[in-house]
Amino acid sequence: MDVIELGIFASRLSAVCDEMGAVLQRSAFSPNIRERLDFSCAVFDAEGGLCAQAAHIPVHLGSMAYAMAGIVAGIDWQEGDMIVLNDPYLGGTHLPDVTVVAPLFHDGRLQAFVANRAHHADIGGHTPGSMPLSRTLAEEGLIIPPTRLVKAGEPDEAVLDHIFSHLRGEEGRGDFAAQISANRTGLGRLAELVISLGEAGFAEALRELNAYGERLARSALDAIPDGEYRFRDVMDDDGLGHTDIPIELTLRVDRHAVHADFTGTAAQVAGNINCPLSVAAAAVYYVFRCLMPANTPACAGSFRPITLHAPEGCLLNARRPAAVAAGNVETSSRVVDVVMGALAQALPERIPAASQGTMNNLAMGGAGWDYYETLGGGMGAGPKFDGLSAVQTHMTNTLNTPIEVLERTCPVHVTRYAIRTGSGGTGAHRGGDGLIREFQFRAPATVTLLTERRRHAPWGLAGGQPAVAGVNRLNGAVLPAKASFEVGAGDVLTIETPGGGGYGARDEGRGTTAGMQKLERRRMPKPSGEENG
Repeated sequence: MDVIELGIFASRLSAVCDEMGAVLQRSAFSPNIRERLDFSCAVFDAEGGLCAQAAHIPVHLGSMAYAMAGIVAGIDWQEGDMIVLNDPYLGGTHLPDVTVVAPLFHDGRLQAFVANRAHHADIGGHTPGSMPLSRTLAEEGLIIPPTRLVKAGEPDEAVLDHIFSHLRGEEGRGDFAAQISANRTGLGRLAELVISLGEAGFAEALRELNAYGERLARSALDAIPDGEYRFRDVMDDDGLGHTDIPIELTLRVDRHAVHADFTGTAAQVAGNINCPLSVAAAAVYYVFRCLMPANTPACAGSFRPITLHAPEGCLLNARRPAAVAAGNVETSSRVVDVVMGALAQALPERIPAASQGTMNNLAMGGAGWDYYETLGGGMGAGPKFDGLSAVQTHMTNTLNTPIEVLERTCPVHVTRYAIRTGSGGTGAHRGGDGLIREFQFRAPATVTLLTERRRHAPWGLAGGQPAVAGVNRLNGAVLPAKASFEVGAGDVLTIETPGGGGYGARDEGRGTTAGMQKLERRRMPKPSGEENG
């Protein structure tokens, strides 16, 4: 292929993922998938190597890229089948993230896979929202090992019945159907591409795409001076009394390749901030992908120069049955901060200050309803820019749930939704501000909060000041960062999210500018004729 043909091939692969995402979003039943876009879609080769992904959720996509080869190798794939799984220790992330994988056959030969991963607000956890303050994996919900969900093109109703016998409501049936439909769409579009190129041409195009991605990646890494760079940060707590839990990194850069060594990181803990190695890998991949050119293909070749190690049994490579519900969301965010902190020593003119460093997870529910969302906060300022305010940053790329949807589907009023003015760190460039979201309950409910950066604020860089840490309150009383509790009608929950760190010493004569106050960005355009948000 010449460079134009290769670019067209890469775009066609990405378009497959985009169309899968459009189908999944528009056919899902739950606000978590339909409104917040908490899902991801990707294409893999016959060995499970990443070929393309849509611009969806970094923690979903990076973990699939790291673990898919192991998933597909252990299954006897048949045409018309789809496999479902959510086991974090077998290629998943945490139990609410359910993955559906489908093989593409052509003339009886396996060519590739399509996959999507979507967050289900109900997966049978011990508390509504299936993000409990857990001690073991079993408390977090139904564990689904790789299981045939579709056989010869038909959903296996016995498997679906087994799954839904563990759940509280029926809404998830529609979400599973949407995931199956998204894969069917992807298979159809991918088959068209294989037929147009021929099997040999498709395979050769994938080899060239991976080689091109690796060249771009190594070229980008060449800008990092060779050497060792160390950084240490801490998790606030595990929700069960353990505080200031360290994550340590030695980043070794040598000859256009990098190795992230997390030796020195704390051992796995009793609470649920542990994570499988695939989640840590996703965070590492994400940071280095941000350093690569925008046109770098999202394929396995782009990540070949990046390796990592975390000792087995540590916080970032936990052993079964350690609880992991918050590892996927909170610990992955701290891994990003640690990698960026190390890189700031090597690339001081390119790396921004810490962003909010948490997803501010809110799970709640009561009789007949379950709900889950993450909340935005401040983006860290950089050498040439102020941070954005009230946005999702780094490992999450979801939206807020519109207030109208939340109030229509749950017995809750949103009584305040505002920029948390002044929460960003000051400096030559100011960090973005967090947000304030306040809920008044209209009926009794169980609420779980899994949040970070409540004890240790996001750090600034190059003389910039740290941001203001987040705070959670119930009826005005401060809550722990991680808590599960009951509320009654009339109770008010207030979540104030952290800002982003400032960058550079402030020039008092010049002052600083405020971060852009923009609540959310849309990740996917609406169809023609509708307004974009």
